Amino acid sequence: MRQVVKRRLRASADPALLIAAREATDRGEAPTLSAWINDAIRLKLELQQGARLRAMSAFIADYEAEHGPITAADVEEAVREAKRRAISVRGSRAGGARRR
Repeated sequence: MRQVVKRRLRASADPALLIAAREATDRGEAPTLSAWINDAIRLKLELQQGARLRAMSAFIADYEAEHGPITAADVEEAVREAKRRAISVRGSRAGGARRR
């Protein structure tokens, strides 16, 4: 298993939040304040990801309500069109000369 390298963080927070976090660690909800803060950041990221998924689901539902269900054939056509429009970068290096 790959070891995660931690980085020190310097940040400001509301005193009431710091007290609540310290009380949570005192109750054993996390082994350290740092672990508690990591959990809080992870939860925020998960909530944002969930919001994106809900927004995408709502978009798809609205689209299907107007145009009908998206079929496997629709998906295949979208993939073909995306591939047709794609710009191939194989064999080149960004910012450098091509090897011969």
